Amino acid sequence: MHTLTKVYEDHGVARQVVAELETAGIPSSSISIVANKGVNNQNDDEGSTAGGGAEAGLMIGGTAGGLLAGLGAMTIPGIGQVAAAGWLVTMALGAFAGGVTGGILGALIDANVPEEHAHVYSEALRRGASLVSVRVEDKDVELARAIMDRHTSIDPVRKREEYRKSGWKHFDPAVSSDYVPEGLEVERMRRA
Repeated sequence: MHTLTKVYEDHGVARQVVAELETAGIPSSSISIVANKGVNNQNDDEGSTAGGGAEAGLMIGGTAGGLLAGLGAMTIPGIGQVAAAGWLVTMALGAFAGGVTGGILGALIDANVPEEHAHVYSEALRRGASLVSVRVEDKDVELARAIMDRHTSIDPVRKREEYRKSGWKHFDPAVSSDYVPEGLEVERMRRA
């Protein structure tokens, strides 16, 4: 079993990746998506073609179904409110309930994401990105990788350096997120 994880700055792109993985025959139970709730709501307001938000998140391209139909709102320590579905979310919430701080960070590390990348991915989520992770058998690795790579994702090495220039050292789940919807919009504009 292999785990592939990518973070996309555009929530609509992350939703498209999930839809393409499912269309290619990857079971919904093998896919996870986690997105900052603030960016989901903004995507709705911006008229994203892929939709967004836990409340409106049942739709993609005008149809309901698969993993995206199961999006639910929840709170993840250090990230805040997210719209999420899938096995990774279960791991993150389980780690938090079990007393491990930083559920999403621990879940990513447990899913074999290198720790340095897990810190960057967790911080990117806090700042409004969307994460897609998929667990596949050997025979489906190249298919899943091709789908995920077809869309622009963040480079964790470059993103870490960008964050460090502003004084960031690592993701700290004990620190409340300073990012609110207005901050997410400013962050997205800065990145664009």
